[in-house]
Amino acid sequence: MSRDVYRIDSHKLIYHPERAARVLAHQGDWEKAKGIYPIYVEIATVGACNHRCVFCAVDYVGYQSVRIDVGLLEKRLPEMGRLGVKSIMYAGEGEPLLHKEMARIVTLTRQAGIDVAFTTNATVMPPGFIDTLESISWIKASINAGTAATYAALHQTRESDFAKAIEHMRAMVEKKRRDGLKVVLGAQMLLLEENQHEIGDLARICRDEIGLDYLVVKPYSQHLFSKTRRYEEFSYEGFEGIEKSLSHWNTDRFSLIFRWHTMAKMRSAERYQRCYATPFLWGFVMADGRVFGCSAFLLDERFGYGNLNEQSFQEIWEGEARRKSFEYIQKELDISACRVNCRMDEINRYLHAIDTQSVPHINFI
Repeated sequence: MSRDVYRIDSHKLIYHPERAARVLAHQGDWEKAKGIYPIYVEIATVGACNHRCVFCAVDYVGYQSVRIDVGLLEKRLPEMGRLGVKSIMYAGEGEPLLHKEMARIVTLTRQAGIDVAFTTNATVMPPGFIDTLESISWIKASINAGTAATYAALHQTRESDFAKAIEHMRAMVEKKRRDGLKVVLGAQMLLLEENQHEIGDLARICRDEIGLDYLVVKPYSQHLFSKTRRYEEFSYEGFEGIEKSLSHWNTDRFSLIFRWHTMAKMRSAERYQRCYATPFLWGFVMADGRVFGCSAFLLDERFGYGNLNEQSFQEIWEGEARRKSFEYIQKELDISACRVNCRMDEINRYLHAIDTQSVPHINFI
């Protein structure tokens, strides 16, 4: 079975009870709601990407040649830290490591008291980045195949990029071991028809050739606005037995996390009736500085709050646009139209269970 010590197939809001309690206590009152700041923010450092993955969720954004200004982050990151933001994942609508000043951004983020993480294709390594590993909580490389040919077909890139990703992740593992660093280094595979027979190949590469801490195998989820619909009908029916068949890859130093729990939810009609997490527990900053409350609704102004180039983070988060979004989500949002298994799904299920007291005899703890 999976050894999910990082709770990747679950959630970690249970470790932030005060913030969760505030979300549940606002009861539709904006004055109580406006000062609830996100625990986690995703920031896109660049809009461009060097790959054109066939499953890309944000292809509709257009891979714009725009990058966030380091001077802007120098002003906004300390403010975000003071206001309660605890973590930032650099990923977004482009490849974050295309930003040549990424090492400086890591340093600024940690100086603001904010934890740092990355989701990347790992095919580029900006100057000085490897020397910032001591300041990073985790890095997850998107390596969606176990062979160069399948990788190139799915990422729509050169086969040589497969070797580059492996080489860069191996260099980070060597740095981690040499300096005794705590950074967690992993990879993920989006499970598709084309790569399902290569899980073992990638597991071997990740564990034995690179020395990663984990490999996550996760399901595809159709984004609402994606241009690609190639996998919209792909089903994980019949995948139940795969998790057990992969358990032999687990060791004391390596975990293969097969996200069967998430796959199984895709077939379930059971769901919460409203979004509890938005616009509270997370946020998304695009490479051009625009702030959104949900990554599934990028460019949808009902979820857009402002631009960091024009306002402070506090002005944006407590501003009129977010108030309107709050009202819309509370009163009008049809949750059945939202993306299945969105990033806040487990958190919404958790808060819904508390809010509705859906388990009998809750006082018998």
